[in-house]
Amino acid sequence: MNAGATVPPRVPALTAKAALAAVAVALLAGAASIIRPDALTAGPAWTSAEHGKAAYSLPIAELKKKQATGFAAGREAFHEAWVVAPDPSGVWGLGPTFNEDRCSHCHEANGRSPAVAEGGEATRGPLVRLSVTGTDEHGGPSPHPNYGDQLQNRGIEDRVPPEGKVLVTYSPREVELAGGEIVSLRKPQIIFNDLQFGDIDERTMTSLRVAPQLVGLGLLEAVPDETLLAIAERQAEQGVSGRPNTVWDVENERRAMGRFGWKANQPSVRQQVAAAFIGDIGATTYMFQLENCPSTQKECLDMPSASLCGGQGGCRGNTFRPEVNPSRLTNISLYLRTLAVPARRNMDDPAVRKGEQLFTQAQCSTCHIPELRTAPAGSLPHDIVAAADITIHAYTDMLLHDMGPDLADGRPDFEATGSEWRTPPLWGIGLLATVNGHSDLLHDGRARNVTEAILWHGGEAHAARELFRNMTAEDRAALVKFVDSI
Repeated sequence: MNAGATVPPRVPALTAKAALAAVAVALLAGAASIIRPDALTAGPAWTSAEHGKAAYSLPIAELKKKQATGFAAGREAFHEAWVVAPDPSGVWGLGPTFNEDRCSHCHEANGRSPAVAEGGEATRGPLVRLSVTGTDEHGGPSPHPNYGDQLQNRGIEDRVPPEGKVLVTYSPREVELAGGEIVSLRKPQIIFNDLQFGDIDERTMTSLRVAPQLVGLGLLEAVPDETLLAIAERQAEQGVSGRPNTVWDVENERRAMGRFGWKANQPSVRQQVAAAFIGDIGATTYMFQLENCPSTQKECLDMPSASLCGGQGGCRGNTFRPEVNPSRLTNISLYLRTLAVPARRNMDDPAVRKGEQLFTQAQCSTCHIPELRTAPAGSLPHDIVAAADITIHAYTDMLLHDMGPDLADGRPDFEATGSEWRTPPLWGIGLLATVNGHSDLLHDGRARNVTEAILWHGGEAHAARELFRNMTAEDRAALVKFVDSI
């Protein structure tokens, strides 16, 4: 691209009207006065009374004016399209290969992407991670030499070919419950198609993933490491081997506890966002400065990078400036950190109350821990200080657990083995169908409801699964109803 190329317009600065609107929405988000105390999932300011389509999309009530402006800017950036320079219709930095062109295509309404339909292609959320034997320089997965660590199913039109496609089929499996009820489960099988740079053989480790919902991330980030380590020690005394993943913190250049991702492979919301930008959109940040161009992909390597020609400022030289500028990364991180958690529902229903007791009796609460406490204000980053000293009800321990061979992907990730997964939070799970129109659960979406998700539990959770399987139909329904109320 020559020096006289047209520079695309920047994303418009947030207007005062939009900032005021953000403050108004924030004040409505907590709605503490209309939420009964025992329904507060995360304290008055962090709990939303919204139970409709916007249940995962409202900000907390304690946003300061500057934070409200950042939240609104982050929300705008979360939905903006990334394009190829010098296209003036969006933000420069897409590709050269990528999966989607904006964050909200995978996380519609900040929710979870559905599973791939039988025989369908993995798009709009589902994707496949790749690695080969060994680790990278920091102990993470070793990328495939021809395809990197994630298969990109899209490329810059007429200039860079997509790496290939992922199709998914399902093999059925039946499970009999006490009382004779038969539940049909489905296990996904990955089929690679139209691969452009050689086969992906059986030596390659693969993992199908769906995009998770995004509420409460700032609160989960605010739970002290010491709390999670103490939980791991307590679980060990109960015969459960929960443990943290220790991963590489790119920004601080050190090892850190992993908190986010299906295998807890990211230490912070900010790094999770940066990793998604480079992995899913192909946009560089100061954390991840290299494009996704393995040495075999000539067209990808030959594609000019906006990073090396002035970032969003146009192609004027070879000085690196990230395609995702620091302020945009900060605003999106703030947006995701300060999304409120929907309040609990149907708490007076006798079945829900009974289900809560059964949840504990079945040992589900050993890992899906009902209550955690966030750290004191002095130990938190300034943009999540509002998360300090709050009791939260996320129903997670954020630790890794061996879930057995049926759920295993066989792909290690830092210290997580191929059969270990992070305990996902359960808050807001009962609103998934309302927000996203489906109730697909687990890392690859194979479970179509809570019952199926429980029946896939193995390994450390085998005993809990069997207790659930052997309950009466009435008790199973009550336990599921409780989970849907969280």
